[in-house]
Amino acid sequence: MDKYVPNFPTDYENILKRIGDINPRDYARSRNYIDGAVSYLSPYISRGVISTNQVFQSLLDQGLNPNAMEKFIQELAWRDYWQQIWIAKKDEINSDLKHAQQPVANHEIAEAISKPATQIEAIDNAITEFYQTGYLHNHVRMYIATICCNMANSHWKHPAQWMYYHLLDGDWASNALSWQWVAGANSNKKYYANQENINRYCHTNQYNTFLDVPYEDFPDMEIPAILAKTEKLHLLTPLPNKTAISVDATKASCIYNYYNLDPNWRKDEELNRILLLEPSVFEKYPIGQNAVDFMLALSENIPNIQIYVGEFSALIQEHQVQQCYFKEHPLNINYKGTEDPRDWMFSVKGYYPSFFAFWKKCKKQLRF
Repeated sequence: MDKYVPNFPTDYENILKRIGDINPRDYARSRNYIDGAVSYLSPYISRGVISTNQVFQSLLDQGLNPNAMEKFIQELAWRDYWQQIWIAKKDEINSDLKHAQQPVANHEIAEAISKPATQIEAIDNAITEFYQTGYLHNHVRMYIATICCNMANSHWKHPAQWMYYHLLDGDWASNALSWQWVAGANSNKKYYANQENINRYCHTNQYNTFLDVPYEDFPDMEIPAILAKTEKLHLLTPLPNKTAISVDATKASCIYNYYNLDPNWRKDEELNRILLLEPSVFEKYPIGQNAVDFMLALSENIPNIQIYVGEFSALIQEHQVQQCYFKEHPLNINYKGTEDPRDWMFSVKGYYPSFFAFWKKCKKQLRF
């Protein structure tokens, strides 16, 4: 599967080039296949280096008709949709949102997933590469989630934390709510995929696995023996050591974080630029070494940025910060100062119980 493994440059020029390389028609035709023409933009959108709207406007500027790229625009809109739910529901997304997941046999993760050793070729290869690259194709994420939640009967949260920990494009709203969708906690039915489905989209030719069954057999299946052994992972964020920073008290400060590494944000203003890494946030939402390294590399696109490891209140107190700017995000509720809005694709706000109710509103704003 090496030919399917993407490369994620961190310099801004190459990130912009990746936007220019999008082919919405090829995407719509092949996106479900592991070697499909996906954009590989999600890590940059999740880290706030670029926005969904920036990508959307770039496609419009190329003269593409919204009708011809509707499927791609929809996928961008899903990311905004999950974020809108996080804004509206706050910490409620950390537990079963619509329905209690059933049945639940454990609140751990199957060792066959974390090792990986499911004996399903496409899954084990994808997870092995995931640990190296921080990337999983969206279809594979769904396959892993259904194995964890609907085969091993693990509650969705701990496996979702495991996946978020290793993802370069870790977006807790997208991740947690997608896992709940698969598990039936944020949807009206569970998502299943059998071996035939995996073979088709991952280009494998495997049979006689625990997923090689008709779809009607899934709801009554016993937990496969290979998934019976579970473990509780200790996910700790390897934050860099705290070092001294120098803050000019005569200037206001821009506060960046894991969800906002936008190099164009207030770029023409003379400001202190501080990447704030709050231990309390990373204790609740831990990320791994690859994700930390990726974040730090992306931050280098922001001239003169300094890294502060500590809480927002400590930063303000230690450096007598009188005025600061930050971007709106559900994790920034403890920040004080001037809140700048995010760059959304559409003006549709608030909670919608289904994506398609949200999309119906969004679609009215498309330019034809």
